[in-house]
Amino acid sequence: MENTMKNYEDVDSWKTIMFLYNSALKEVGTKLEILNDEFQHVHKYNPIEHIKTRIKTPESIVKKLRRYGYEISIENMVKYINDIAGVRLICSFTSDIYRLAEMIGNQSDLKVLSIKDYIKNPKESGYKSYHMLVSVPIFLSDSVVDTKVEIQIRTIAMDFWASLEHKIYYKFEGDAPEYISKDLRECAEMVSTLDEKMLSLNEAIKECLEKQEELNISTKTKETNRQDQRVLQGLD
Repeated sequence: MENTMKNYEDVDSWKTIMFLYNSALKEVGTKLEILNDEFQHVHKYNPIEHIKTRIKTPESIVKKLRRYGYEISIENMVKYINDIAGVRLICSFTSDIYRLAEMIGNQSDLKVLSIKDYIKNPKESGYKSYHMLVSVPIFLSDSVVDTKVEIQIRTIAMDFWASLEHKIYYKFEGDAPEYISKDLRECAEMVSTLDEKMLSLNEAIKECLEKQEELNISTKTKETNRQDQRVLQGLD
């Protein structure tokens, strides 16, 4: 992407880069919708509850560059800010997260650049989510540009906690009192417990349905055999 940027004047560079990031979001979003539809077709189940996309605002990009200690430039933005284009996948269960991550990683035209598993290794705040940084090729009229997109995968409960945590810390500009941080960590533990129980309940429901299906098949087979026997007795 850096080489592509150099082909444009500074006035047009911002629009060009934003065009590439928006195009990358469309590409990744379409792939995810197809994966979800395929899963529904094969397994009669949708692992994705919601898909959210967003492009970072110029203000957020500038703040992040300053926080990282980099000069404000488009080159540094592209090189050091990995979440300018972001996709968030909201799932029902933690098992869906790793299933989706595997499906995304198997896409031949997506390159996985890095993975951060904040579910197995939560942040100190209690934040949990699964982050994948991928690059997707954007085919232009005269070139192909690999563009970075960050994919976050989390459960509904994780997303609820993260949204509230963001709002709370935003009000304190990242310097919340310790008792609030403590309460947030406790809430994060409650969220983890809820996810574990909901996953366990879902597995129990699936097992119960499978046993019921086996019983129905067994009952139907026995009834068919009895009918066949009655037919054969009638022939005698």
